[in-house]
Amino acid sequence: VQLQESGPGLVKPSQTLSLTCTVSGGSITTSYYYWSWIRQPPGKGLEWTGAIYSGSTYYSPSLKSRTSISRDTSNNQFSLQLSSVTPEDTAVYFCAADLNWGRLVAGVYDYRGQGTQVTVSS
Repeated sequence: VQLQESGPGLVKPSQTLSLTCTVSGGSITTSYYYWSWIRQPPGKGLEWTGAIYSGSTYYSPSLKSRTSISRDTSNNQFSLQLSSVTPEDTAVYFCAADLNWGRLVAGVYDYRGQGTQVTVSS
């Protein structure tokens, strides 16, 4: 399974960050993986933001009010939207997949994209 993130590298404060993860080598609808977004702010550790599994979504409590994860089954993609961003949302964003939700929350996963830098700045 291969994952590839795409989306704008620069977002202005108060706007919505939108990223897409394109999956190849496996189907997001027929596999039993949690398809997830993880981020790493500069100088900090990995932070799990949320996941989608069989159409159900799970979010980090600290980001839940601003996060939405959805999937496009026809294109084998899943997406992240993070609203009302601030400079604290600046990070490298990764999409990842694992059979175990707990492992993703702990920053462990079977598959991960190369990551994309997103900077929040005016």
